Amino acid sequence: MNNQPDNLISQIQRRLHDHFGPLQWWPAESPFEVVVGAILTQNTAWTNVERAIDNLRRARALGPEPLTALTVSQLEELVKPAGFFRQKAARLHNLAKHLSQDWNNDLAAFCSGPLDQARARLLAMPGVGPETADSILLYAVNRPSFVVDAYTRRVFGRIGLLHGAETYDQVRSMFMLSIAEDVAAYNEYHAQIVQLAKSCCRKNRTLCQQCPLKGVCRTAITSGP
Repeated sequence: MNNQPDNLISQIQRRLHDHFGPLQWWPAESPFEVVVGAILTQNTAWTNVERAIDNLRRARALGPEPLTALTVSQLEELVKPAGFFRQKAARLHNLAKHLSQDWNNDLAAFCSGPLDQARARLLAMPGVGPETADSILLYAVNRPSFVVDAYTRRVFGRIGLLHGAETYDQVRSMFMLSIAEDVAAYNEYHAQIVQLAKSCCRKNRTLCQQCPLKGVCRTAITSGP
């Protein structure tokens, strides 16, 4: 096994692609729905996010302008299934208002220009952290910005490439330096990591013998059959 991070990350990418195939994540009907989902999914399960998005869809509020037309209290009620609804409603309302007033409801324009500048613009919005910003860039506006989440840290910690003290941007840079800049590749790799974490590399009960990475994973090697 080659322990160079860039080579191992590429090797893992190929294994996951061969095992899972294309997964075509993120599930959304519009770019702005991706933004809504990226904010609502903070600290909650995706099933709860889906319920909140369904509420917004029925209210015809899945766009910057109609969402801004709602009062914050109305928005809170609609997104309540996603939890932390007051904070999330405020964040969504603020971002939608910013897009409506300053960017002519044009999410692509807001996320245009050099990637670092577009990312900084997103990170300047209240409640938008690195994972949320990268999710919006990658999945909503097709910019090559790799998404790091808890699943990424779990999987690559067990493999032995992460040790727990790395910052978000350090992990993101590790992937972006190892994989050629490509929106589709970043999209699929992140989705496949999530799928692996849910199917085999579970938080409390790993299924190492069913894992496509058992030949390169330190945890699987040391745990035995």
